[in-house]
Amino acid sequence: MHDPRHLLDPATDAVRKLARRGYSLDMELLQRLSSDRNSAIQNADNARAESKRLASAVQAAARKGEPTEDLAEQARAVKRRIQELEETSSANDAALRDMLLQIPNLPEDRCPDGDSDEFAVEIRREGTPPVFDFDPVDHVDLGERLGIFDFPAATKLSGPRFAVLKGAGAALERAIGQFLITKQTRQHGYVEHAVPSLVTRETMTGTGQLPKFEQDLFKTSVGDRELFLIPTAEVPLTNLYAGTAIKADQLPVALTAHTPCFRSEAGSYGRDTRGLIRVHEFSKVEMVRICHPDESSKELEIMLGHAEACLRDLGLAYRVVALPAGDISFAAQFTYDIEVWIPTQDRYREISSCSDCSTFQGRRANIRYVDRDGKRGFAATLNGSGLPVGRTLVAILEQNQEADGSVRIPEVLVPYTGFRRILLSGLTE
Repeated sequence: MHDPRHLLDPATDAVRKLARRGYSLDMELLQRLSSDRNSAIQNADNARAESKRLASAVQAAARKGEPTEDLAEQARAVKRRIQELEETSSANDAALRDMLLQIPNLPEDRCPDGDSDEFAVEIRREGTPPVFDFDPVDHVDLGERLGIFDFPAATKLSGPRFAVLKGAGAALERAIGQFLITKQTRQHGYVEHAVPSLVTRETMTGTGQLPKFEQDLFKTSVGDRELFLIPTAEVPLTNLYAGTAIKADQLPVALTAHTPCFRSEAGSYGRDTRGLIRVHEFSKVEMVRICHPDESSKELEIMLGHAEACLRDLGLAYRVVALPAGDISFAAQFTYDIEVWIPTQDRYREISSCSDCSTFQGRRANIRYVDRDGKRGFAATLNGSGLPVGRTLVAILEQNQEADGSVRIPEVLVPYTGFRRILLSGLTE
């Protein structure tokens, strides 16, 4: 969420910056709501001062034995006026807050122009996409031939866009998650957390999923309790520090969790409706970093490196791109995407987004830092996938398939799986 004074400052150039991401900022409305809120606050403060003056005047008159009826009536009228002004102030404050909650973060000027991933700018490529002397099979057909996927069973249980993995597939999925969380904690210094999958509206609002994206979220209620299923562990991890002030010598904070994630994935994505690319429930290892605002760009590069290290260890070919201003997430000011090579699609596909949110979430969730000299400010937050288990599994299957239909397991996963290859029979070796 923004400070309205910052948006209204011509030096911020907010209208131009938000237009780059397709958002039209109504400066006239923002100015009016901000002015109304400030006027109501000032009027209420003035009325409270007048009430205090009248109270003193009543007491002074009473001590002198002078009549107090007129003064008392004036005092009662001012108190009624204060109540009216406070109600107006609350309504004005709510209207301004509602508007501010809908305004996305300002993209950095270094974001490329454009409104979709087609305008992403490639930064680098790592690894060599495999070249096959046979026609590679996509992960859906490959997994079904190996006997490790059962999508009809998932549809029977829950409807479309869910998955059932079994046997070596379930073992591989578990192994990927264990490898990723182990790497982020033991090698990259993140503190692992086990967090709830159901969170409150306030928690979702703190990281920017609400109010704008409510239609894309799964939610439930028991009695009068409204709870939302998390779309990513970014939500509970970041909000662990909501309403707190972090001492400078404790920064940066580095958090991670391996959780289920839930997304409606509304709309049609063609062939992505098959398999594991876009499902309603998946698991992911998430990285969150909280730091001083001056350090957020540096911390983003560190986080990106942590996600890339996982792909290098797995031997997967990938590339890094900078997303255009119109394609970054609501809370982000700059985002790198990591895209992994999918042979049967003959293209790179997103497997991780690493975003610098600057102080946008810090302001919404009231996450502050305290300098050594006692100065306070809103902290910067960053989040990134490190990595999603399902899409990582897709890339492993497709990049490591053999002519006989078997699949090689990356060496770093063998200690977690206990096998090096999945055979067509569904057996392992």
